[in-house]
Amino acid sequence: MAIIVNLDVEMARKKMSLTELSEKVGITMSNLSNLKTGKAKAIRFSTLETICKVLQCQPGDILEYKD
Repeated sequence: MAIIVNLDVEMARKKMSLTELSEKVGITMSNLSNLKTGKAKAIRFSTLETICKVLQCQPGDILEYKD
């Protein structure tokens, strides 16, 4: 069981760099990179909400459950 983070896919769809997303969301590039690579153990709903707002997507576009 695993949660797959598809943040890189959504960023590519919107043609947005890690630096640009980091600035617009207001979190460090290292924290965003950890999230993007699946190394993060948690994410705040407020951060997820802001990422979705900036990328104009739904949480399910970024997070996926695989059994």
